[in-house]
Amino acid sequence: MKQFLSFNSISDFHIFCNLPKPEHPLISLIDYSKVNYTVDDDELKWIQNFYSIGLKKDVNPRFNYGQEQYDFDSGVLCFVSPQQILSLEIKQNIEVQPTGFLLLIHPDFLWNTSLTKKIKSYDFFSYRVKEALFLSDREETIIVDIFKNIEREYQSNIDKFTQELIIAQIELLLIYSERFYERQFLTRKKSSHELLHKFEEILSQYCEIGHLLENGSPSVKTIAEQMNISPNYLGTLLRIHTQQNTQQHIQNKLIDLAKERLSTTSLSVSEIAYELGFEHPQSFSKLFKQKTKQSPGEFRKLFN
Repeated sequence: MKQFLSFNSISDFHIFCNLPKPEHPLISLIDYSKVNYTVDDDELKWIQNFYSIGLKKDVNPRFNYGQEQYDFDSGVLCFVSPQQILSLEIKQNIEVQPTGFLLLIHPDFLWNTSLTKKIKSYDFFSYRVKEALFLSDREETIIVDIFKNIEREYQSNIDKFTQELIIAQIELLLIYSERFYERQFLTRKKSSHELLHKFEEILSQYCEIGHLLENGSPSVKTIAEQMNISPNYLGTLLRIHTQQNTQQHIQNKLIDLAKERLSTTSLSVSEIAYELGFEHPQSFSKLFKQKTKQSPGEFRKLFN
């Protein structure tokens, strides 16, 4: 049986966790060790109307991602944006005392600040849980220090500088998280290269002429789902290792196929466009010229 909850405010979440009323209505740092809730069902699902950044410490060192074991077991950092549905499998008769911290930030706290729009540009807020950031001891210390700075600020006498100082700390937290994620993409070469190889395989399968004619050009979402990772995680992985995003890779693949068809067949440009999944030949010609600085016809003339 599944239980579904909705947390519209940070106060609602505090009540569910049997915690004291939050000291600030729009931002709160929760100590995981003090969380205490009772659930009778075997799975809990909920939706929340605020951002959360959770640092879970003392992760089991045998925690796996796919077939690869993670080497950082000190802390795992997860990011959740508002209106995402989360789930937790409840294992009965197993008592585990979680440790770490959970920073809750209501969108209203960010209103009319530098983070109002900027926070949405951080891709990791849409990563899946399995795509969490695994921290080294040094990185974990940095994150915890920022958490504590935020807590100390909203616990002190609130004045006209409070919000600005907390926003500065949140920005610092997000910048460090972006840096640490890039480190994770680069240092975890085995898992990254396996994902890159899988991406190339799936892209090649989707870009077979018959498949394109029947189903159209593959979308970023479709390929990411086939790889069982989030679109943003795939995009970041590709940008760091190839300096191109997922859409650019798809387009390049289509252009390579177009060049092959233009140089080895007598099919018209329109026929080739339809073969490659384009509904309108004009769209194909526009993309081809954008990528090659030549029209399809000009490219074909080079082989006549």
